[in-house]
Amino acid sequence: MNNQIKARELRVIDSDGAQLGVISFDEAMKIATEQRLDLVMVSPQASPPVCKILNYGKYKYEQSKREREARKKQHIVNLKEIRLSPTIEENDLMTKARAANKFLEAGNKVKLTVRFRGRQIVHSELGKKVLIKLGNQLQEFGKPDSKIKMEGRNMTVVYSPLLKK
Repeated sequence: MNNQIKARELRVIDSDGAQLGVISFDEAMKIATEQRLDLVMVSPQASPPVCKILNYGKYKYEQSKREREARKKQHIVNLKEIRLSPTIEENDLMTKARAANKFLEAGNKVKLTVRFRGRQIVHSELGKKVLIKLGNQLQEFGKPDSKIKMEGRNMTVVYSPLLKK
Protein backbone atom coordinates (compact mmCIF):
# COMPACT_ATOMS: atom_id res chain seq x y z
CA MET A 1 0.00 0.00 0.00
CA ASN A 2 1.20 3.51 -0.88
CA ASN A 3 4.95 3.94 -0.10
CA GLN A 4 5.41 0.26 0.80
CA ILE A 5 5.21 -0.67 -2.90
CA LYS A 6 8.72 -1.38 -4.26
CA ALA A 7 7.98 -1.91 -7.97
CA ARG A 8 9.05 0.83 -10.43
CA GLU A 9 6.33 0.24 -13.02
CA LEU A 10 2.76 -0.69 -12.22
CA ARG A 11 -0.43 -1.51 -14.09
CA VAL A 12 -2.88 0.92 -12.47
CA ILE A 13 -6.66 0.71 -12.22
CA ASP A 14 -8.57 3.91 -11.40
CA SER A 15 -11.13 4.19 -8.56
CA ASP A 16 -13.90 3.89 -11.19
CA GLY A 17 -12.43 0.62 -12.51
CA ALA A 18 -10.93 2.16 -15.66
CA GLN A 19 -7.42 1.01 -16.64
CA LEU A 20 -4.80 3.77 -16.67
CA GLY A 21 -2.24 1.43 -18.21
CA VAL A 22 1.37 0.75 -17.22
CA ILE A 23 2.82 3.83 -15.50
CA SER A 24 5.66 4.57 -13.10
CA PHE A 25 5.23 4.32 -9.34
CA ASP A 26 5.76 8.08 -8.84
CA GLU A 27 3.09 8.97 -11.38
CA ALA A 28 0.63 6.47 -9.84
CA MET A 29 1.25 7.90 -6.34
CA LYS A 30 0.72 11.42 -7.71
CA ILE A 31 -2.66 10.43 -9.20
CA ALA A 32 -3.71 8.71 -5.95
CA THR A 33 -2.77 11.70 -3.75
CA GLU A 34 -4.59 14.11 -6.09
CA GLN A 35 -7.76 12.05 -5.63
CA ARG A 36 -7.05 11.75 -1.86
CA LEU A 37 -7.09 7.96 -2.14
CA ASP A 38 -4.62 5.12 -1.54
CA LEU A 39 -2.57 3.09 -4.02
CA VAL A 40 -3.11 -0.59 -3.11
CA MET A 41 -1.32 -3.53 -4.72
CA VAL A 42 -3.98 -6.03 -5.80
CA SER A 43 -1.88 -8.60 -7.67
CA PRO A 44 1.84 -8.54 -6.75
CA GLN A 45 2.67 -11.69 -8.80
CA ALA A 46 1.56 -10.18 -12.12
CA SER A 47 4.10 -8.68 -14.48
CA PRO A 48 3.96 -5.70 -14.02
CA PRO A 49 2.22 -5.72 -10.59
CA VAL A 50 -1.40 -4.54 -10.60
CA CYS A 51 -2.37 -1.66 -8.31
CA LYS A 52 -5.72 -0.05 -7.69
CA ILE A 53 -6.53 3.46 -6.54
CA LEU A 54 -9.14 3.26 -3.78
CA ASN A 55 -10.08 4.29 -0.24
CA TYR A 56 -8.24 1.65 1.79
CA GLY A 57 -10.31 2.10 4.98
CA LYS A 58 -13.55 1.65 3.07
CA TYR A 59 -12.07 -1.35 1.22
CA LYS A 60 -11.09 -3.09 4.50
CA TYR A 61 -14.53 -2.38 6.00
CA GLU A 62 -16.37 -3.85 2.99
CA GLN A 63 -14.07 -6.87 3.01
CA SER A 64 -14.80 -7.57 6.70
CA LYS A 65 -18.53 -7.06 6.03
CA ARG A 66 -18.43 -9.70 3.25
CA GLU A 67 -16.62 -12.13 5.57
CA ARG A 68 -19.27 -11.64 8.28
CA GLU A 69 -22.04 -12.32 5.76
CA ALA A 70 -20.28 -15.48 4.58
CA ARG A 71 -19.96 -16.72 8.18
CA LYS A 72 -23.69 -16.14 8.77
CA LYS A 73 -24.63 -18.25 5.75
CA GLN A 74 -22.39 -21.23 6.50
CA HIS A 75 -23.94 -24.25 8.23
CA ILE A 76 -21.95 -25.97 10.94
CA VAL A 77 -22.45 -29.74 11.05
CA ASN A 78 -22.65 -31.06 14.59
CA LEU A 79 -22.15 -34.63 15.73
CA LYS A 80 -25.08 -35.86 17.83
CA GLU A 81 -24.67 -39.05 19.84
CA ILE A 82 -27.41 -41.55 20.60
CA ARG A 83 -26.56 -44.15 23.23
CA LEU A 84 -28.17 -47.56 23.18
CA SER A 85 -28.05 -50.75 25.18
CA PRO A 86 -27.71 -54.21 23.62
CA THR A 87 -30.92 -55.22 25.46
CA ILE A 88 -33.02 -52.23 24.30
CA GLU A 89 -36.74 -52.87 23.81
CA GLU A 90 -38.52 -52.35 20.48
CA ASN A 91 -40.49 -49.21 21.45
CA ASP A 92 -37.41 -47.58 22.98
CA LEU A 93 -35.53 -48.33 19.75
CA MET A 94 -38.30 -46.63 17.74
CA THR A 95 -38.01 -43.53 19.95
CA LYS A 96 -34.24 -43.41 19.41
CA ALA A 97 -34.80 -43.87 15.65
CA ARG A 98 -37.19 -40.88 15.55
CA ALA A 99 -34.62 -38.75 17.41
CA ALA A 100 -31.84 -39.82 15.03
CA ASN A 101 -34.05 -39.07 11.99
CA LYS A 102 -34.75 -35.60 13.38
CA PHE A 103 -31.01 -34.94 13.77
CA LEU A 104 -30.27 -36.17 10.24
CA GLU A 105 -33.07 -34.04 8.75
CA ALA A 106 -31.54 -31.00 10.49
CA GLY A 107 -28.26 -31.75 8.67
CA ASN A 108 -26.29 -33.10 11.63
CA LYS A 109 -24.23 -36.27 11.79
CA VAL A 110 -25.42 -38.96 14.21
CA LYS A 111 -23.15 -41.29 16.16
CA LEU A 112 -24.92 -44.44 17.35
CA THR A 113 -23.21 -46.02 20.36
CA VAL A 114 -24.05 -49.31 22.04
CA ARG A 115 -22.55 -49.50 25.53
CA PHE A 116 -21.77 -52.88 26.97
CA ARG A 117 -21.84 -53.20 30.76
CA GLY A 118 -20.37 -56.01 32.78
CA ARG A 119 -20.65 -59.38 31.06
CA GLN A 120 -22.74 -58.01 28.16
CA ILE A 121 -19.46 -57.63 26.24
CA VAL A 122 -19.47 -61.42 25.75
CA HIS A 123 -22.56 -61.06 23.52
CA SER A 124 -21.33 -58.28 21.23
CA GLU A 125 -23.42 -59.74 18.39
CA LEU A 126 -26.55 -58.42 20.20
CA GLY A 127 -25.16 -54.88 19.99
CA LYS A 128 -24.38 -55.33 16.32
CA LYS A 129 -27.96 -56.50 15.67
CA VAL A 130 -29.31 -53.40 17.44
CA LEU A 131 -27.13 -51.09 15.32
CA ILE A 132 -28.13 -52.86 12.09
CA LYS A 133 -31.82 -52.69 13.01
CA LEU A 134 -31.57 -48.96 13.80
CA GLY A 135 -29.48 -48.38 10.67
CA ASN A 136 -32.25 -49.91 8.51
CA GLN A 137 -34.68 -47.34 9.93
CA LEU A 138 -32.27 -44.47 9.16
CA GLN A 139 -31.66 -45.41 5.49
CA GLU A 140 -34.04 -42.82 4.02
CA PHE A 141 -32.44 -39.93 5.98
CA GLY A 142 -28.75 -40.88 6.21
CA LYS A 143 -25.99 -43.24 5.22
CA PRO A 144 -23.21 -44.79 7.32
CA ASP A 145 -19.77 -43.17 7.07
CA SER A 146 -17.96 -46.37 7.99
CA LYS A 147 -18.53 -49.91 9.19
CA ILE A 148 -19.53 -50.75 12.75
CA LYS A 149 -16.47 -50.48 15.01
CA MET A 150 -15.69 -51.77 18.46
CA GLU A 151 -13.96 -49.18 20.66
CA GLY A 152 -13.27 -50.60 24.11
CA ARG A 153 -16.65 -51.41 25.65
CA ASN A 154 -18.54 -49.38 23.02
CA MET A 155 -19.68 -50.35 19.54
CA THR A 156 -20.16 -47.31 17.27
CA VAL A 157 -21.20 -46.25 13.80
CA VAL A 158 -21.57 -42.70 12.41
CA TYR A 159 -24.33 -41.69 9.98
CA SER A 160 -24.21 -38.65 7.69
CA PRO A 161 -27.31 -36.94 6.31
CA LEU A 162 -28.23 -37.60 2.70
CA LEU A 163 -27.82 -34.62 0.36
CA LYS A 164 -31.12 -32.85 -0.26
CA LYS A 165 -32.17 -32.63 -3.89
